[in-house]
Formats: sequence, structure tokens, C-alpha cells
Amino acid sequence: MSDNSSIAKGYSVPGMIMIAGATILLTLLLMALTNFGSGNAAAAASVSDRLTLPVILHLATVIPALPLGAYILLRRKGDRLHKILGRTWGGLMMTTAITSFWLGRSDGSGLFGTHLGFIHIFAVVTLVSIPLGVWQARIGNIKEHYRAMQGPYIGLIIAGIFSFIPDRILGNLVFG
Repeated sequence: MSDNSSIAKGYSVPGMIMIAGATILLTLLLMALTNFGSGNAAAAASVSDRLTLPVILHLATVIPALPLGAYILLRRKGDRLHKILGRTWGGLMMTTAITSFWLGRSDGSGLFGTHLGFIHIFAVVTLVSIPLGVWQARIGNIKEHYRAMQGPYIGLIIAGIFSFIPDRILGNLVFG
């Protein structure tokens, strides 16, 4: 069985895993947004004082990047729409990565005694992979372009799921 083998409707196993992860994450995001706007005073109170400008910008870019990235990875490649959507997604992801450096532990117990945590590794990977992927596409290396763009999307899913652990803003909205 080769790396290009596929299952169910032409999706590869990694593609199916990405779809499943994105679906779980999108469901959790919708639950969080629903709880925030539902009038649940306890959930809203525990979160409202933590909704700073960087958090709002981060959420405003990460939420549309999730379904847009899935759509781009699953649709036909190389046409004009792919390029427009790809640039949009790349901009959303770069903004998401940059804003993440203003998020983290306020007690300085993160990586190297800073407010940064292990989840910020995904931001660094994104800041390297997106420009690398653009460069790979421009020189015609489409296989490496796909890999470079797939990495940040997988990182988006993993980092997004970790944002629902207890005592994080989204985790508090969903799980109390």
C-alpha cells in the first residue's frame, strides 16, 4: 500500500484524521461561543475579564482559519480560487501565530520562566512553515508546498484542542 492510497471517497488516512480533528474542534468552538452568548452568568464572568485585545484578535483569526483551511486542503488545487483562499488562510494563520505570543501563563511558569507554554511551539512552526510553503509553490515544488501548509493546519487542530483544557478561556466556557 503506497502513501497515495486512499479510503472512502478518495480521502487519505491523514486527511480523514484532519477532518475528524477539525470537526471536534469546530464543535467545541461552537459550544464555547454558545455558552458565552447564552446568558450563562457564571461562564461569562469567569471569562470576560480575560478577553483582552490579543485574545479577541487571536480568536477572530483562528475561528475562520479552521474551516477555511479544511476547505482548501480538500478542494481542487492550483486554480485562482485556491490561491486567493490560500493567501487569506495564510494571513489568518500568521496573525494567529503572532497574537499567540501575547497569550499564556500570567505567573511566568511557562517555557524558560516566561509566560510562553509548549503550545507556542505551534506558533513558531507556523511562522516558518507558511513562508516556506509559499516559496515552495513559487518554485514549483507542489508536494513540499502541500506538506508545508498541512503542518500548520495540523498544529492549528492540536493547539486548538489543547485550548479546551481546564482553566483556559475556552475550556472554562465549555466545561465550566
